[in-house]
Amino acid sequence: MAYVFKNAQGTVVAASTSENLGEGWIFVKDNSREYLEFLENSLAKNAPFRESDIQLARVLEDLITILIERNIIRFTDFPQAAQKRLNDRQSMRKQTQLSGLVD
Repeated sequence: MAYVFKNAQGTVVAASTSENLGEGWIFVKDNSREYLEFLENSLAKNAPFRESDIQLARVLEDLITILIERNIIRFTDFPQAAQKRLNDRQSMRKQTQLSGLVD
């Protein structure tokens, strides 16, 4: 279920997947053409930012690894949640590299 908000021309300018946010918001089906087009256009507009975020995340992972290897910071200095995320990402990267070798 989704809710959309349209401008005066009837074009969807905002969407919510969880709740009606107030006056002017209307219910549409998840597979509504106008809703799906809005989502596609939103994703396309933000693609450069998403790609940049992905690349920056990789740089930060590498930076953290370097700082740990050089004993500038300790892995245990990070909160438990951050340690888990770093371990998960490292495992994912290793699996990806290994699957590339198998191919």
